[in-house]
Amino acid sequence: MELDLVTIMKETQMDLLEDKATGALAGAAVGDALGGAAEGNTPEAIQQRYGGFIEGIVPPFLDDWKNARPIAPYHKGDGHITDDTLMTTALVSVYDTVRDHLDAYDIANHLVPLLIGERRWIPELETETILLHRIFLAEKWLVARLHYGHIDPREAGVGNIVNCGATMYMAPVGIANAGSPQTAYDEAISVAGAHQSSYGREAAGVYAACVAEAMRPGASVDSVVAVALAFAKDGTKDAVEAVVQAASGLDGWRSSLGVLRRAVEPFDTVGPDYRAPARDARIPSRTKSIEELPIALGMLVATGGDYSETVLGAVNYGRDSDSIAVMGGSIAGALGGSAVVPGGWVDEISEASRLDITAAGPVMAAVSREVWAKDRARYEERATLFAPAGRDVVEGTF
Repeated sequence: MELDLVTIMKETQMDLLEDKATGALAGAAVGDALGGAAEGNTPEAIQQRYGGFIEGIVPPFLDDWKNARPIAPYHKGDGHITDDTLMTTALVSVYDTVRDHLDAYDIANHLVPLLIGERRWIPELETETILLHRIFLAEKWLVARLHYGHIDPREAGVGNIVNCGATMYMAPVGIANAGSPQTAYDEAISVAGAHQSSYGREAAGVYAACVAEAMRPGASVDSVVAVALAFAKDGTKDAVEAVVQAASGLDGWRSSLGVLRRAVEPFDTVGPDYRAPARDARIPSRTKSIEELPIALGMLVATGGDYSETVLGAVNYGRDSDSIAVMGGSIAGALGGSAVVPGGWVDEISEASRLDITAAGPVMAAVSREVWAKDRARYEERATLFAPAGRDVVEGTF
């Protein structure tokens, strides 16, 4: 029996949604694993340690990784995902449970219990334990404020250090709102309110909007940047504008890492020494921005959206390299679909991390379809309520 054109189009669209969702989430996980080894270091130190640019999966930066930094005894490198992917995967699980749009209360009611009540394999700790034991201080804030402090989830992010902690796992929000940057921005701002404030919360909204745009068929690097600039406020917008402008004159990243750093520097509060933040680092501001999102967008522009080059540029940039690579990798992966994420990296990272990093994409695609069906039903209910007496509801109008 032959399928009619509408059915074919629907099935093709469904396949495309799953492919782009997988590209976004697997692309983020690959960036995370590659970037973990370089995190906290300068480009010069990275090149010295690895004998040149990082071009793939590498061993830890520190040989004695377990003891060198007692506050963070993590086995980064060797294909291990970090807290970025652990938090992203946890948020996918929340969507899989709620199967609708999320808000700050869902973080309190569903994400926090996952952080403290479910054991899973933690690659960097090389053991099975709860996520709370791996997430860092700014993410432990969620548990302290929501579970123990009983703070209103919508306000719980106030007082936390302002960093990229909420932004780094917002890709699923963009997928749930694929093709709708406005609703992605609004939902991420609500979700991130439980975790962050100020420009940390703002970046989460802008990043989700960028992923939503990248998920749209026909989207491009230019359209993603346009969405970022349309939604970003205050210092976040200024930082994105400055970095994108600097990146637009570049042909790749390999001789241009310093150019991008200098462009974002006026908006970055951490300062030149990533391991020793300035005294006024990571506090609320109307004029500052996190570093990670503008640099990720700059890498996309400088590389023309090439997935591997975007991720490798982020990795070799250093500083918060894993989160930059997560953001750039998810957007490039959504733009190009799963095929642009190198299969060799996917397989090696999945094996090393004991996690199928392609599994979250189909889950989020299925949830997204349900969310959209509920959105449509809610819309049609309103349309029926407000339709003029004696007139049928016209699709797409009130």
